[in-house]
Amino acid sequence: MRQLALLVALFAALAVAPIFIHSAVWMNLIIMVLYAALLGQAWNILGGYGGQFSFGHAAFFGTGAYTIAVLQVQLGINPWVGLVAGGMLAMLVAAFIGFSTFRYGLKGSYFALITLAFAEVLRILSNSVPFTGAGVGLLIELNPSPANMQFVDKASYFWLLLAITFIAFLTVWWIGNSRFGAQLMAVRDNEDAARALGVDPFKVKMSAILLSGLFSGLAGCFYAQYFLYLDPSIAYGSSVSVESLLVPIVGGLGTLFGPLFGAIALHTLSEVTRSVIGDLPGASLVLYGILLVLVILFSPRGLSGLIYALTGRVPASKKKEEANG
Repeated sequence: MRQLALLVALFAALAVAPIFIHSAVWMNLIIMVLYAALLGQAWNILGGYGGQFSFGHAAFFGTGAYTIAVLQVQLGINPWVGLVAGGMLAMLVAAFIGFSTFRYGLKGSYFALITLAFAEVLRILSNSVPFTGAGVGLLIELNPSPANMQFVDKASYFWLLLAITFIAFLTVWWIGNSRFGAQLMAVRDNEDAARALGVDPFKVKMSAILLSGLFSGLAGCFYAQYFLYLDPSIAYGSSVSVESLLVPIVGGLGTLFGPLFGAIALHTLSEVTRSVIGDLPGASLVLYGILLVLVILFSPRGLSGLIYALTGRVPASKKKEEANG
């Protein structure tokens, strides 16, 4: 319950941030950190807690983003409806990918490569069909109104994203303290042993990929509404998949606050790099790679593990390992 109290207190403190922060630059940085934390937490459900490493989470992100954009631009459907539809369609894509892989026992590198292939197939399709704008992309008409999910100030976008991100983090807290979460981590650690204890690995992994797809799709919906432009390389490009997995790995796999720590570290590093050397192409990716190597070498449990070490605390997952071993 201490984790839940800390989680609620943290998001409550974040909710009042726009009252004290009036700079559009700082608000944009906070929004992008939250956006990355949402992406990372979505990946963390499947990769961190479930042990199923995906290289193609852009498949879910892009589906959500294109759903809300196409419904607005091509059909004139309200974006609030598109937000729900985007999350549901992303879950549908996740269900298809999950069934196509888990049903036949594919895992590890095979699962990672299949997810990457699905994301690339969707990128090619969105680059070819006319209703997505093909290679030109879709430009969403600017019409500021809360009813249209477009706001005149960044604070409103921030509160919308904060609510979605809080639900994602609350879901992960529930996973870490529920029977389902125990089954998911059991499958991650030893699938055969979990099956022998009566756990259905297929059902558990399918549930995890559905939740992961849902929150990735919602992140895509927010991105489309925030930037009002989408094309195949943005929606289904490798940069989304890389950011999705890099954030929790740097922050701490299978931890509640790891994706938030990772998002803060990566976006702070990106902003410092941009202010020092400008918009040099690829500079941020180079530094991301260096940070990832340093974390793996010196803090395999990510920044969460480093914080626990500095404060002298032991993560709950480590306590369980010591109790079992």
